Amino acid sequence: MAAAAAGETPVGDGAPPSGALYSFGTPWPELNQGLTYTDTFRCADADAVTTLIEFYSSKYKSSAPLPGWIKRIGNRQITVDGEVVTDPDMTLRDGSKLVYHRFPWQEPFAPYLLEVLYEDDDMVALNKPSGLQVLPKGLFQQRTVLAQLQLKDWKMASSCRSKRKDVQSHPVPVHRLGRGTSGLLLCAKTKVAKVRLASYFAEGAINAATKRDKSEFSEERKISKFYRALVTGILDNDEVVVTQPIGLVHYPGVAEGLYAACSSGKPAMSKVCVLERLAHQNHTLVQVEIHSGRPHQIRIHLAYIGHPLVDDPLYGIGGHPKFVEPESTGTDNSFAFDGGYERPLQPVPGDCGYHLHAHWLVLCHPTTNKVIKHISNLGQMVKITAPLPQILQTREERRATAEQVDG
Repeated sequence: MAAAAAGETPVGDGAPPSGALYSFGTPWPELNQGLTYTDTFRCADADAVTTLIEFYSSKYKSSAPLPGWIKRIGNRQITVDGEVVTDPDMTLRDGSKLVYHRFPWQEPFAPYLLEVLYEDDDMVALNKPSGLQVLPKGLFQQRTVLAQLQLKDWKMASSCRSKRKDVQSHPVPVHRLGRGTSGLLLCAKTKVAKVRLASYFAEGAINAATKRDKSEFSEERKISKFYRALVTGILDNDEVVVTQPIGLVHYPGVAEGLYAACSSGKPAMSKVCVLERLAHQNHTLVQVEIHSGRPHQIRIHLAYIGHPLVDDPLYGIGGHPKFVEPESTGTDNSFAFDGGYERPLQPVPGDCGYHLHAHWLVLCHPTTNKVIKHISNLGQMVKITAPLPQILQTREERRATAEQVDG
């Protein structure tokens, strides 16, 4: 495992062991760099006439209303074949190159420091904080895990030089965690590791579709992921296996649709185990092992069985959004400064507040095929673990943490 390099923050001597080797991160600039979207116009009918405003307001109507696109054109944000165009009624020629330049904007607050839990020549395991998005999407185009991985100067070990062609310029995430979910995130340093780790996750999804027998849930796999969650209500059974399919449903303000419990969706499987029942709070602390990795799977599955995550702003009992009524569209002028729609009033998938943490995992190494392990002080082989937030610790775990601090 690599030691902390210059410019990185090692785990402090004398501090309670957090499981991290070092942390890194670059503070976010006030504004991001904006975006550009490129299209090549193709005319389906030689006799048809398509104007610039017709093209954008029809193809990208989920990005902005028609008046918003008129505003963007007037703001000189669109070029056609390299020339700025301010006339919305300009007729497009077949093969023309269109570029929409989105102005830089201040993205919402997001933490930027990342802890490294494990690192070798092929992969790195991070501890992602809640509130940080993994990949660019929506309002978060720069304040992401991917951006921090790109900003860091990754030193290539000498043992890696022989396979230099396989090494990527920076590690890339091989799976996702929701913006509000904290914990363990795997990233690949090499192309081979990226392909193989992605295949491990894909195998889990296939198993969820073909092996629905609960007795087969814990069979040996290339990767096993375990989460910690705090849910509303008291679970009666110590163990529950949820196999509810997950699919897209219409939801105001989310153009591509919202993932929810859906009979026509894709197979998904989660194993829920009770760790502690908190009767005085009407909460239950659970561990969740997932076979598949559908978007928001744990949030949806726990809500589906009647126990949504505590303070989840979006998913309610049944695994559906709490708010489904269409929101008011307002007037033609109800769009943001750049012409786009304002943020929806109702909750959206990226909203935080719930308590979910990717706690630990065990996997076969993508190149050596050996099981990744940490060696504890007792010499026993254990899994890669992301330290738990206090609210997700059992009483015994909190007591042990307090004793470490006092000792």
